[in-house]
This record gives sequence, structure tokens and C-alpha cells, in this order.
Amino acid sequence: MIVYVINPGTSGIKLACASIDPSLNSALPGQLRLALTRAELTLDAPPTAADLPMLSAEIQKLTADWPTPDAIVGRGGLIGRVAAGTYRVTPEMAEFAVQGEGAHYPPNLGGPLALALAGEYGVPAFVVDPQSVDELLPEARETGVKGLRRHAQFHALNVRVVARRAAYDVGKRLQDARIVVAHLGATTSVTAFEKGRAVDTTGTGTDGGPLGAVQSGPLPARMLLKLVREEGEAAALRHLSGAGGFLSLAGSSNLKDLEARMVSDPAVQAAAAAFVHQVCKALGEQTGALTGRPDALVITGGIARWDELVDRIERRVAWIAPVLVIPGELEVEALAEGAGRVLLGLDVAREWRHPQAVAPEL
Repeated sequence: MIVYVINPGTSGIKLACASIDPSLNSALPGQLRLALTRAELTLDAPPTAADLPMLSAEIQKLTADWPTPDAIVGRGGLIGRVAAGTYRVTPEMAEFAVQGEGAHYPPNLGGPLALALAGEYGVPAFVVDPQSVDELLPEARETGVKGLRRHAQFHALNVRVVARRAAYDVGKRLQDARIVVAHLGATTSVTAFEKGRAVDTTGTGTDGGPLGAVQSGPLPARMLLKLVREEGEAAALRHLSGAGGFLSLAGSSNLKDLEARMVSDPAVQAAAAAFVHQVCKALGEQTGALTGRPDALVITGGIARWDELVDRIERRVAWIAPVLVIPGELEVEALAEGAGRVLLGLDVAREWRHPQAVAPEL
């Protein structure tokens, strides 16, 4: 099977031609084999819906020499609260993606771009595990204040593919495993998976998660209210996600710079100690959301390449479960595999429904 992958971001669009073959392990049929040919369309400014015709034309040029695809898959973005899975892109979904709540968000262009290119080849278009995936347990939604309920906000695409690979590493399918994944980068999230479902998460950005390169980590309510009174809501939100974490504590969000300064800079050392402490606490917290001991704890994201911090985390939490490290992000692989599972008959494409037509709780 041949699948084209389209992953829009703020500075460019990552493209890939994925050749997908079935698993060689009959016990783990979802463990597909991928071979990727990558390309990238660099951009001078974040893409918008107005750029769709130009972007479609440029993508067609870049992919003109690739084998004919069996499907096109794009990044899902914010398309309303949905269950995890692979969704068939429809004109209605594409319209909502560029007009709804996430219209300003570059990944929302993945579905419309996939649909446009799929039309050229007469093949289906999909999105996989959109950013707005929300499968929290009912009890994980409650806040203790009537009328205020939590919604999932985490690194859904990368975290889920990493959880799936961790399950394979311990000889299980994701739907048979308990996995806790810490995505550690500019922003962070720690998420608990049970039977394939993300049952709870710390959240990410302004919604929670340990401190990251630019994410503050949890702030006590009184401190947050004081910050809002003194600096205003917009500034407080920037502290939570964009100007916090290592950037605030050590003056840099560049991981190579921070790692080099770690030997002699007390500010970096203190920030690193706080980071490790918060990540370990979050892993323990999310373990408590499961009904039994996890099969694995996973560390992923850009900070997973910082060996010293990863070693510290592993030493503190390895008593809970084996710790697996999968650095960086596997978004392109996640998109390709999601489409591949549908094409190979291992999964069924979900039908997207407009948020106004969906029940209030998943």
C-alpha cells in the first residue's frame, strides 16, 4: 500500500510517501512495516485557509514523481471532541476545519489538503487521532466545582503511536495493555492508556502538565490568581504556555544550550531538578488512573534526547514499570500507520460528525 502523508505546521508542511506492508507477527497484526520517503514544503509564514489552493498546487509538484497512492492522510487538528481513530475526510469536515474553533491552527489544514489531493487520484482521504481526541473517563472530567468539567488536551497523535509501540515492545496490542506516556518538549503532557483508551491526562499548555521548555507546569491557584491580577489574563496565559518552564527559570528554551550549561550553571541545574521532580510525580499520578500496574512507562518528545534527565527519571520510577524511551515525535509514522490499518482491513474508518450533532460527553 502507498499512502501520502501531509503534516502542516507553522513553518512548513512535512510530506511523506509511505510504503506500508503487513506485520510479520500474526499475534500483533497492527505492527505494520513502513518505508518512508520524506519531503518538506517550507513556508515564510504560518499557512492559512486562504493559502489552500497554492499549497495544494505546491504539494502536487513535490509529489509528482512518487508512486500512485492508495490513500492520502493529513493531520487532524481541532475538529471537535472525538474518539481516537482514523476518520474519513468529508467536505463537511474540511469546511469545519477551516471555519471552526481551530481555523487558526495550521494542523487543521491537513484534512482539507488531503481531501484536495485525494480528489486528484480518486482515492480516500483520512485524518488520524486529531488533536481534539477526548476519551477521558467521566470521573476524570470532574473538577469538584459544579458545572466545571475537564476536557482532554494533550499530544494525542504522537502519544498514541508511542503507546502503541510500547505495547508491541512488551508483546501486547495497545487494546490489551496499560501504558503511561510522558511527552516532554516545549510543552508537556502525561497520559494514561488502558485498553487503548486515553482514560486520563495531565493536560498540556495552559491546561496542565509538568514544566517543559516553555511550559510553566502546575501553578497553585492563589499564585495564578495573583498573577492574573498583577499582569492580566493574557500575560498569565503566556507564563503557563510560551514563556514559562526552562525559558523562565534558566533564560533559554534551547535544549542543546541548556544541556551544555548544565555542568556549571546553577539556574539550569535547579530547573532540571524541578523538571525531573514534576515529571516523576505526573507519571505516578497517571499510574493511579489505571486499574492495575502499567505494562510500561514511556518517555518521548524532544527532551527525551537529554540523557541525563531521562536517566534521573528512569531511576526514580523504574520500580513502577519498565521505562521505554522513544525520543522525538513520530507524527508522520502515526498518520501513515492509521491509514494503513484501514487500508489493510485491520481497522474501520470512523465517520466524522459535526460537533453540534454529537452528544455533550463522549
